[in-house]
Amino acid sequence: METQTITQEIGEIAEKSVKSQKTEVSGSEALLDALIAEGVDTIFGYPGGAIMPIYDALFDYNDRLNHILVRHEQGGIHAGQGYARTSGKVGVVFATSGPGATNLVTGLADAQIDSTPLVCITGQVFAHLLGTDAFQETDVINITTPVTKWNYQVTDATEIPEVIAKAFYIAKSGRPGPVLIDITKNAQIQKFSYEGYIKCDHIRSYRPKPIVRPQYIKEAAELINSAKKPFIIWGQGVILGSAEQEFKAFVEKSGIPAAWTILGAGAIPTDHPLNVGMLGMHGNYGPNVLTNECDVLIAIGMRFDDRVTGRLDKYAKQAKVIHLDIDPAEIDKNVKSTVPVWGDCKETLPLLTALVDKKDHTAWHDKFDDFAQKEYDAVIHTELNPTSDELTMGEVIKQLNELTKGDAVIVTDVGQHQMVACRYAILNKTRSNITSGGLGTMGFALPAAIGAKFGAQERDVIAIIGDGGFQMTCQELGTIMQTGIDVKIIILNNRFLGMVRQWQELFNARRYSFVDIESPDFVALAAAYRIPGKCVSDRADLPGALKEMMENKGSFLLEVMVTKENNVFPMVPQGCSVAEIRLK
Repeated sequence: METQTITQEIGEIAEKSVKSQKTEVSGSEALLDALIAEGVDTIFGYPGGAIMPIYDALFDYNDRLNHILVRHEQGGIHAGQGYARTSGKVGVVFATSGPGATNLVTGLADAQIDSTPLVCITGQVFAHLLGTDAFQETDVINITTPVTKWNYQVTDATEIPEVIAKAFYIAKSGRPGPVLIDITKNAQIQKFSYEGYIKCDHIRSYRPKPIVRPQYIKEAAELINSAKKPFIIWGQGVILGSAEQEFKAFVEKSGIPAAWTILGAGAIPTDHPLNVGMLGMHGNYGPNVLTNECDVLIAIGMRFDDRVTGRLDKYAKQAKVIHLDIDPAEIDKNVKSTVPVWGDCKETLPLLTALVDKKDHTAWHDKFDDFAQKEYDAVIHTELNPTSDELTMGEVIKQLNELTKGDAVIVTDVGQHQMVACRYAILNKTRSNITSGGLGTMGFALPAAIGAKFGAQERDVIAIIGDGGFQMTCQELGTIMQTGIDVKIIILNNRFLGMVRQWQELFNARRYSFVDIESPDFVALAAAYRIPGKCVSDRADLPGALKEMMENKGSFLLEVMVTKENNVFPMVPQGCSVAEIRLK
């Protein structure tokens, strides 16, 4: 009897000990604790009724979580993208239900196609109101399923720790992407016994990285070693995999000329001797034409987007194709590979480098140099050193390079200015070229630059934007004003929706249909948000204005009036092969 009593007492003590480790918390508190456990320091968001309990809990977390109040949910998610792209961390975004959630859809689609890791938290109406068309209720799960890597609706607070752990794991593992978690209001309020947060490192049936097959590595190396005209094309996968050093080692040992997609820019410096330029519709002349002359094409962390390939039935038909990618769905999707190399390029590249022969391919490089000279004579010299009275976009980027020395983060919107900046900006560091690649979202740059600065506060961040795209999200100047963050803004104003106008000029007999856009006084608009600015139209004033912008302590808006009908060349017309690229 005495032994039984002692055993009972020990059991009661143990039970009390377990209970003492448990804490009664609300779903909202559990969510915020999970974010802190995942290393989150910055949240971009906009409050509303359905997410109000989370914001109420956030009031007590101000010392641990920095919440940035944006002016529109689309601005919030683009800021989250910019943050993720410069920091390498997962961007976190809050929005309320209904219109708050639907305002995230464009950014989700942008992040999905550009492989940007995000965790978006949306509030939702009470669970018992789901399906009743309650105030600000939308079926956000079905709306966002096509544009997220994963989404999930939480109706019970006890699910929150595990669901958030899965969300971060899915968002950042393998090929990154956006995740949306929709939390009903009752789950945000509900109290439950919280036993702590456990990070997720495995999900049954989800394999973020395919198994590396050594046989394919060997076959790829044999093809490379026997090639006379090998050519490397790389994309953002190198950067997402943090494989810049491994990639550089492979390029330098193999001696193969290498060209980049716009999202891959910066993985190796612009002036690296083996970096031969940009691929695609407005890419460099040599890399496009010689894609159809190489005998072995090595694609690393890129997806053969149509803006890179042009006509698929005329793309690199003479070449053996080696495709390295972490996403098996991308291999053979657009271009049939001779050797598929599945896996994380941070793992596969060193294996491949160990097997390739050290070469220099001098004669092959000379061909790239010849094409580069033709492009310089026909396009680049005039764009960067114009003789007309009007300023060009290219000369603005050239003079900006002289001030940044290639060390700044360049955030671009979408249009002619984007292509010019990507072509001419010098990038010495990785994670320096932040742009909307696959979706081509106008309005991306200003909020993305805000997020980019929070993700890389020690670096200069410069947003280069067209007069059209700027007016889509210019309200985010209010976010800059309230946070006091230092973002430099250059508006290249040609008084047109420039890229559409270029197409109308070239392919629609100059029938300029609704592309002539009027703008407000951008400098006065910035002043209304207490941001200093200047407008220049004379070449003599440009150097001083750029210097003033860069030296200003805090944000600055510089509007540069550029020539109205300047076109971006080279150009691969839609429906043509990359070898049909035009210089004029």
